[in-house]
Amino acid sequence: MYPDHMVNDNPHPDERPSSRGLIGHAFSASCGRLFLGACRLAVFFLTLAWLVNGCAAGETIRLAVQKTGTFSWELAVLKEQGLDHQEDISLDITEYASPEAAKIALLGGTADLILTDWLWVARQRSLGQSLRFVPYSTALGALLVKPGSTITDLAALKGKTIAVAGGPLDKSWLLLQAFAQEKNVDIAAEANVVYGAPSLLYQKALVGEADAILNYWNFSVALEAQGFKPLITIQTIEKYLGAQGPVAMVGYVFRDDFAQSHAAALNGFLKAAAKAKDILAHSGSDWEKIAGQGAIEGKVGLALYRRSYADGIPHRPVEEEAKDARILYSALAKAGGEVLTGPAKDFDEQTYFNGEIGLTPPGN
Repeated sequence: MYPDHMVNDNPHPDERPSSRGLIGHAFSASCGRLFLGACRLAVFFLTLAWLVNGCAAGETIRLAVQKTGTFSWELAVLKEQGLDHQEDISLDITEYASPEAAKIALLGGTADLILTDWLWVARQRSLGQSLRFVPYSTALGALLVKPGSTITDLAALKGKTIAVAGGPLDKSWLLLQAFAQEKNVDIAAEANVVYGAPSLLYQKALVGEADAILNYWNFSVALEAQGFKPLITIQTIEKYLGAQGPVAMVGYVFRDDFAQSHAAALNGFLKAAAKAKDILAHSGSDWEKIAGQGAIEGKVGLALYRRSYADGIPHRPVEEEAKDARILYSALAKAGGEVLTGPAKDFDEQTYFNGEIGLTPPGN
């Protein structure tokens, strides 16, 4: 409270107020204190309200994120740098153990945006789901064999155990099957295929429970740092099948209606995510933080991660991406038919979202 003389409750000594006057004066002084206290409290709450409203972001985007994926690293940078607040958005992030769980969340309406491949998006569109895709990364994994393995080609995998991250419709696995069929190898039928979460299969590979492993790029990099050797890379397969450049098989995926009703928030997120990518591509300190969290082991692994991540940032126009996607889609449809691609005969280029332009198909 303020000092007593500031509320004038100490009368002149020559003045001898009556008992009623003393009571009235005490009441007046008490009211003065209460008034000043109330003013202070009002200022506090007004200040708090200003801070809350000033810091509060706009629309909320619900993200379903694989717990061990590189997407979570980008989101950490995005949040730390306040890029979400700069774009006036709020991110509600839920982590899942597998990409399949994230897909279920999107289709079930409990998530607005996930990270997955355009093949799944194209297939869902052919089945009536209005989904869209924005390129996220061209970084892809490889089919790896353990140190000292005598396996030198796909034919040698007959009767062997292959660990495949994701599920039977994972994009890398489908591309590998398409490539194998070009080499007259039915790898899915001739090998013992085991599906599982990327982190689980990474651990199984380390203890020798699989003869070969097809995992996501970040886990593939970690295995290479442990001495595993690529039998063939997915990017090599893409080129063999006719792609003219690095294809971003993985991207941000969301519904048409979400893009239409939350256009500003979605574009804000895509801007913030692009800024986070650029920061990670050039920031050694952020990679040191990631390594410090136990996500990356050793200097060799860290160097491989940084290089692969930076190389995987998409730079090609959407039109070129869509053109190569059509080529790969045709190869996949030929290899696996409707069970892989759905009922659509051709690739639907409206699978791709053109960012700030809206929902116009590429090339229009």
